[in-house]
Order: sequence, then structure tokens, then C-alpha cells
Amino acid sequence: MEFDKLNEYFQIAIDKAVFYLPRIIAAGFILWIGFKIVRKLVQLISTALKKTGFSETLRPFLSSTASIILKGTVLFVIASVLGADLTGLVAILAAAGFAVGMALQGSLGNFASGILILTLKPYKIGDWIQVEDKFGRVEEIGIFSTDVLTPGNKILIIPNSKVTDSVVTNYSEKGMIRLELEVTMPYEESFPKVQQIISSALQGVPKILESPRPEIGILNFDSHNIQLIVRPYVLPDDFWEVTFTANKAIKRAFNKSNIAVAYSEGIEIGSIGE
Repeated sequence: MEFDKLNEYFQIAIDKAVFYLPRIIAAGFILWIGFKIVRKLVQLISTALKKTGFSETLRPFLSSTASIILKGTVLFVIASVLGADLTGLVAILAAAGFAVGMALQGSLGNFASGILILTLKPYKIGDWIQVEDKFGRVEEIGIFSTDVLTPGNKILIIPNSKVTDSVVTNYSEKGMIRLELEVTMPYEESFPKVQQIISSALQGVPKILESPRPEIGILNFDSHNIQLIVRPYVLPDDFWEVTFTANKAIKRAFNKSNIAVAYSEGIEIGSIGE
């Protein structure tokens, strides 16, 4: 009786081996060939991305993503060859993907925005940009955020979704930027005279570009004085240095030319110190 059972089990094992052995061999062959093909395809994708000008930050990520997707496809094919029921697995993966997507909704938005930034390239590393009221030089462009170095030597980590949802000012796009310096003059003073004084002062400020020429004009009129706007052009990296130097030069020129100013706490005209 026991011999008959053993014989029955042995026969079942042989039947299973005959049924699964060819599938196991086929699965192993598919795994070997499939992964070799995936490796070649990933190399081709990486080369194509490099030729089309994708950024160095985005290329490794896209190549890795393509590799994971292709290898996953090979494993699904192998599971199908082995006779596994993929319906339940697909449902579980879909539910898990939905749950992860809901949990990481903000991060996924930053991720999608990072892909757009790295693809469309509205700015690059080294550019001076302004996002809302945040101003600085781009230090790093990542998948989820952009690192910006402020003139105060602080690193701002700006989520990429903020960049794509806001107006971005790229000061480096044209190779130069225009300063916006506000200066006041009293009503009784001659504007052409003050304009010439400011123009002469700017000529002594290094790093102000000769072309385009600085613009000097009347901005508006308030209760105490006339607001002037002074707009010299500089290279992006010289923004703050020229701002401070130009303001200092204008103040010194006003002092030497005895240009009076009106103080906001009264209407009395007072002198200006050096």
C-alpha cells in the first residue's frame, strides 16, 4: 500500500517536472536574453538623450527609469511563461501605486515640474533668476527642487512646482541686467543739471556697461521731492557690487555739487553729507 502511494507521488513529481521543466528553461533563457537586450536598449537611450541635449541631471534618471520598466516587463513575461496568474498581482500593484501617488501628491508635482524644467531649460546653472520675491544665482537644478544662492550667501531650496506655477525672471538670459536705482531731488533744482551730475558719477563706476547707455529720468512726484530713476546696465554677477558702488558715487556727487534733499519728516530743505 505504501509502495503504491510512493509510486503515485513519484509519478506526480515526474508529471510536474515534465510540465514545468521546459517552462523553467524557457524562463531562464528569456531572463538571460531579455536582460542583455535591456542593457543594450538602455545604452541606446542614454546615447540618444545625450545627442538630443538632455541635461546631465535628467539623463541618468531617465535611463534608470527606462531600465526598471524594461526589466519589469521581462519579469512579467517570465511570470506569464511559468503560468502565474498576473491578474491579482496587477491589481495589487495598481492599488499600491494609487496609494503612493496620493501620499506623495506634492512630491510628484515637484517631480513633474523638475522634468519640465530640465527639459525646457528656462534657466541653467549659474543664471541669476527671481521666483516671486526670491532672487539669486542658480546653484543646482534637481528633480524635485532648485537650489538658489542669494546675494546674502544663503541657499534657497525652491520646490520646482513653485517655479512652474510662478513668473520666473531670468536676468542672465540676455547676458546683462538693468539696475533700478531710485534717487530724489528737490523741486527747485534743475533736472538737466542733476541728470548730468548723475551721468558723470556713473562714468566713474567700474563694471557699468557702456552700451546700452544708462537711463536717467523722472519717475514720479511726491509731496517733498521728485523721484528719479537711474538705470545702468551691468553683468549679472556684478549686480550688487555695482548697486552699492553706484549709490555711493551718486551720493558723493550730490555732496560736491551741493544738491539739497527734502526730508520726509518736514518740508524744510537740508544739506546732505558725504
